[in-house]
Amino acid sequence: MARTDAPTRREQILKEAARLFAERGFHGVGVDEIGAAVGISGPGLYRHFPGKDAMLAELLVGISGQLLTGARRRLAEADGDARATAVLDSLIEGHIDFALDDRPLITLHDRELDRLRDSDRKLVRQLQRQYVELWVGVVREVYPALTEPTARSAVHSVFGLLNSTPHLGRAGTLPGRGATATLLHRMARGAFEAAGAA
Repeated sequence: MARTDAPTRREQILKEAARLFAERGFHGVGVDEIGAAVGISGPGLYRHFPGKDAMLAELLVGISGQLLTGARRRLAEADGDARATAVLDSLIEGHIDFALDDRPLITLHDRELDRLRDSDRKLVRQLQRQYVELWVGVVREVYPALTEPTARSAVHSVFGLLNSTPHLGRAGTLPGRGATATLLHRMARGAFEAAGAA
């Protein structure tokens, strides 16, 4: 979810909170540390958020909503005559941008989702289901022989592949961002091709 405009203070806080939570765990980070990372006092954070729980909820609900909104936008922007494969490629590109640019949120989701209040966790799951179903519809247009359950399994598998980016290695040990994005795209399309050929 790359942006070109300067982040707001609230966005800076969320970015640093995501990084710190991913590195040391939700309970391993205090508000003073988050504040120090953005140049304000720990108590100053309470002008922006009621507490760490609210930050975690906004991070996880927020990214789920952004992914769904971005995917809907990509579908809406697709020319009515656009081939389904072009739409699928656009969806893959959008998810790769997330996977490469928001790695801490992937780690955070894997480790800390259960710490959300029930209502927030249900909202995350609801947004994720809608995101998956949007992909399933496009995948079945490209590969009409796939049953709905098989297409859904393929989508989840591709998400697993793309969301593995936090485990790819330290910065500097990987090819550049462009080369990594190209590789991930090729692998995602290969996974769908394999599912469609089965």
